[in-house]
Amino acid sequence: MIQKPDRKELRARRHMRIRRRLVGTQERPRLCVYRSNKHIYAQIVDDASQKTLVSASTLDPELKGKKSWDTESARTVGKIVADKAKAKGINAVVFDRGGYIYHGRVAAVADAAREAGLDF
Repeated sequence: MIQKPDRKELRARRHMRIRRRLVGTQERPRLCVYRSNKHIYAQIVDDASQKTLVSASTLDPELKGKKSWDTESARTVGKIVADKAKAKGINAVVFDRGGYIYHGRVAAVADAAREAGLDF
């Protein structure tokens, strides 16, 4: 009997399908989002040199003591990652939603990064 894939495996398949087309370059790095039940993480990656240029998450000291699982904290993470990117001279990125649907906390990170001045 063939077993149906679970949610994690389906998300991983979607992510690999997305990643086949999305590539972060030095001029336009990739803003990738990872979402767990409790936290949200965002990082800007240059795939050519395989380096993380900027990262932010709800575990950062700026968000210590606040709720980490709501859209408001996701919005704050988006703003922090965009501010750090602007400080490093990164203005344009490619958004990698990580196989998640563009809704809720993932969309909040993207919208806040756009409002803070990142172009994607």
